[in-house]
Amino acid sequence: MTKADLIKNVAKKAGSSQAVTGKVIDMALDEVKSLLAKGGSITFTGFGSFAVSSRAARKGRNPQTGAVMNIPASKVARFRAGKGLRDAVSGR
Repeated sequence: MTKADLIKNVAKKAGSSQAVTGKVIDMALDEVKSLLAKGGSITFTGFGSFAVSSRAARKGRNPQTGAVMNIPASKVARFRAGKGLRDAVSGR
C-alpha cells in the first residue's frame, strides 16, 4: 500500500475528500516527525509507540576494502508494536 492508497481508503471511510484527508495525514506525520526530532515519544494505544533511541559509536568494516572504520554515535527512531497490532498481525 502506498501513501496515496492510504489517503484514498481513509477518505472513503471518513466520507471526506482526498485533498483534505491528505493534508490531515501529512500534518499528523509532520507532528510525529517534529516530536521525535526534539527527542520526545508518542504512543498510540493499541497500535504502538514511536521513540528516539541512542546508538553507541562502534567499529565497522568497509565492505569493498575491508578497512576498519569508526561509525559515530547516532540517534534513531524506533517503533514498538502495541498489543492490539501484534494480535491483529498474528491472527489472534
